Amino acid sequence: MIEAALVSCDDHLDLNMLPADVWHKRMAATWGERTPHIETSDMGAMWVADGERWGFWSGKKSSFFGDGPKPIHTAYDRGGIEDLTELRAGNPHLRLQDMDRDQVWGHVVFGPVTSIRTQDEAFMQACYAAYNDWLYEDFCSVAPDRLIGVAMLPPHPEAAFAELKRLAEKGSVRQANLQIAVAEPRLEDKRWEPLFDLLEQSGIVLSFHVTVFPKAGDAFDKYKGSPGATFLHAKMFIEQFLDPFVDLFAWGILERHPRLRIVIAESGVGWVPWVVEELDYRYWRLWECKDYWADKGGIPHKTKPSEVFQRQVYGTFQQSPTAMRLL
Repeated sequence: MIEAALVSCDDHLDLNMLPADVWHKRMAATWGERTPHIETSDMGAMWVADGERWGFWSGKKSSFFGDGPKPIHTAYDRGGIEDLTELRAGNPHLRLQDMDRDQVWGHVVFGPVTSIRTQDEAFMQACYAAYNDWLYEDFCSVAPDRLIGVAMLPPHPEAAFAELKRLAEKGSVRQANLQIAVAEPRLEDKRWEPLFDLLEQSGIVLSFHVTVFPKAGDAFDKYKGSPGATFLHAKMFIEQFLDPFVDLFAWGILERHPRLRIVIAESGVGWVPWVVEELDYRYWRLWECKDYWADKGGIPHKTKPSEVFQRQVYGTFQQSPTAMRLL
């Protein structure tokens, strides 16, 4: 029996753990072989869509790393799990068994990060919609109070708005994720305003989840085989969030939308207090010169960033003694 309602606020359902028929079951037959599907090669089983490889699938045993040691370990490796072909994370009944074993009541479940890669906007929207429908109708429905799915939004304003509107009309969605590292254009662009309005109206929380490998080739190819490459993750995680985080305050997005709630997920939070302090300092510097701005439209920023942050922004972390001391 679980004595306390322990909830993991950032759990995952990665591409490698999805059932093989997620997209085939729900996308129109007219997409044909473009529909995401599994192909097997010497490298193992892969998700392939629209002619592009999206990533590995664990439903078949793979010898990608051979029998020797791996350069990176997952939670499965640390737990001594070698056979992943059950796809336990993607099977709601098996996942609930694992949650009971670990005495975790609920999972906030984020889907594959930046795995839907295509230049075709219509195909992209169809893929996002199919995944989201599977998530809520086939996966979370088994235990909706414990499996709390986070919808995936396309990384462009109009497509993200259309998918959020569709989901809001269907109901059951509490949080939606925008993969901020690949979102275009930047958040100050007015094209995002309808999405922010809809988020306020619907009460759905917007999350920015870290993309573990947004430009993995650019970042790592030069350093393959070097132990030092491991440390590059530290900067990759923070750099994905810093610009959009500051943009939320600098361009008044949160002030204009006071009911908009943001979660920065798997960002770590130890760096956040300094940034918020610096934003408050810049706010003071701005208002120190209010006379200069008086005949130039005035200063639209009326609330200290730290107050806006406390009202509207949340963050998640994996392990952070710094964060725990700040609670």
